[in-house]
Amino acid sequence: MTRKKIIATTDNSEWKAPKKRKPRKPMTEEQRAAASERLAKARAARLAKNPDYGNTGVHNSVRELTPEHTLHPEKVKNWIKTQKDLGKVQRISVRQNIKGAAAKLATHEGYVRNMQNYLRTGDWVDDFYGEYQQSKVRRRCVALAYYWYGPKKGQAKRTVGVLYPDLGYVWTKEMDDEES
Repeated sequence: MTRKKIIATTDNSEWKAPKKRKPRKPMTEEQRAAASERLAKARAARLAKNPDYGNTGVHNSVRELTPEHTLHPEKVKNWIKTQKDLGKVQRISVRQNIKGAAAKLATHEGYVRNMQNYLRTGDWVDDFYGEYQQSKVRRRCVALAYYWYGPKKGQAKRTVGVLYPDLGYVWTKEMDDEES
């Protein structure tokens, strides 16, 4: 069986290439300084008109934190920028097939996602915090759970490394061994 030859009916003879854009003339230092002053003045005017300027996607509980707080939104935004830069470096390493680069890239991308989620929802879900994930989050018990059957019935459930408000300190491995 022979195939039927397909003939194109589109006519592109009228097509013209887009015009070349004239390159921008470089600014002098005085022009650059004047432009940055105008931009700063415009940002200040925008901020005076709208106090939430730059914080539209930030959760209310996060927005109300003091600037000294560890997880203040401005600090977290800087951490996101740093992690994205580190991700760019790792992406180059992945293309070069360097061992372990894909895992590091996934770590950076996941941390950025978690920080963006924090700004949006107000819940920090990562086990680490800081610009380079250098600090570990300490867990705190908000509501005690109890055993409801078996030999430990009625005793509070405890996890090593968690701060319990009824005790006032962190539950350690030694305490866990004593109770068992």
